[in-house]
Amino acid sequence: MKRSARWAVLGLLAWTGMAQADGWVNREGEAVPETESQATVKDFSAMLLLTPDRDWQEKWNTPADHAPHFNTAKEVGPGGELNVLILLANPQVDPKTGMTDVACDLEMHRPNGEGPLVQKDVPCFNVKLTTDPRNVYMTNTWMKYIEEPADPRGTWTVIVRVRDRLRDAEVPLRASFVVKGKMTRSRPSAADASQR
Repeated sequence: MKRSARWAVLGLLAWTGMAQADGWVNREGEAVPETESQATVKDFSAMLLLTPDRDWQEKWNTPADHAPHFNTAKEVGPGGELNVLILLANPQVDPKTGMTDVACDLEMHRPNGEGPLVQKDVPCFNVKLTTDPRNVYMTNTWMKYIEEPADPRGTWTVIVRVRDRLRDAEVPLRASFVVKGKMTRSRPSAADASQR
């Protein structure tokens, strides 16, 4: 797998006050229209957030009564990076075990049509939930794009399907970003030349 697109795992933390059982709301409690990157299916909500913030973990790791602010971006320049975070709200909780069962399918498509980076059926929020399911949670799966000089320029597309297996609900999400700047090709190595 190229260095420019990586999967990573981190801890689970709650962020309160941004969702209800029937969908996403703003800070004033007003319903927010659904988009390709935030939607609700069968009262299960999910959202993709593209942020250039390198300190997003510190921003997220705040007291529950403080809603963190993340910068968003649609472009990445030379040497830049972009974190793709997956948020969700109102997962079904198993009444016997108190566990959630959420899986994610992850895809990152390059603008030049080369095969996408894909991971299927990744357990992304399987926890014993002791707080209100209507809080906003971050999954334990995220993606990071780091610009490489040889990466194709243009629009990269992220597709994530967030599945609450207990509720039998799947939220399809899509977001895109543009890699800008001049593409540079790496010089062929001696090994490359000897294979011609």
